[in-house]
Amino acid sequence: MIRIAVCGAAGRMGKRILSLAAANTEKFHIAGAVEFKGHPLAGTPVSSFIEEYSGPATLLASLSNCIKNTDVVIDFCAPQATVHHVEICRDAGKAIVIGTTGIDHTQRGLIIEYAEKIPIVMAPNMSVGVNLLFSLVRDVARRLDADYDIEIVETHHRFKKDAPSGTALRLAEAAAEGRNVSLDEKSVYGRKGLVGERAPGEIGIHAVRSGSVVGEHTVSFANLGERIELTHRAESRDTFALGALRAAEFLATQHSGIFDMQDVLGLK
Repeated sequence: MIRIAVCGAAGRMGKRILSLAAANTEKFHIAGAVEFKGHPLAGTPVSSFIEEYSGPATLLASLSNCIKNTDVVIDFCAPQATVHHVEICRDAGKAIVIGTTGIDHTQRGLIIEYAEKIPIVMAPNMSVGVNLLFSLVRDVARRLDADYDIEIVETHHRFKKDAPSGTALRLAEAAAEGRNVSLDEKSVYGRKGLVGERAPGEIGIHAVRSGSVVGEHTVSFANLGERIELTHRAESRDTFALGALRAAEFLATQHSGIFDMQDVLGLK
């Protein structure tokens, strides 16, 4: 049995992870549930907002309060909080799954440094389908010549704070890898005004925020005569929550290093 602590436990993703873990007591034990200090639910029983859970855990204001009894932390928080949680895990010698998006270059560097001591899975998207899409986009970009324009459009619910999504950025990276070009040099984020004709080799990335959309990503490859589109639509957050739990199972057998869902799913 894997003892897990969930950071961001009262958020949309955190609740689904806790619910699915509580429904699978043969594999998982909820060792802790964490939210930021001052959260309105802090100190309340987890069972009060997770119907599937009947254990004694309460919502804590610090990961430090439960880290000793935890095997793997699952974190879906804001970037600054996530880096702090990774530091706590490093000091305690515990594994961590990171689903947080919006992590900048400096924060990513710190996480990679911490992974020298502990095992970490860091992925912008935990679903099986999206991780297969990463591989497909890389392969299609490699096979089609530069006459095919690459455009990526992502749509998420109105509450999402970062744009473009981490998944869209990873798709753009996969396309750039397939083309063997630098994404920094070829990326274009949205277009407005008199921008002129599309430059050859651009990789366009666009974000839409609308209603309650869980997540939709489309990658288009088009020349002047045809268009190929690869689309993934998430129907439920459970696909991400199940992926996070699968990543926790993977980390339970690792000692150190930085991994992604391609490693977890055996797609590399």
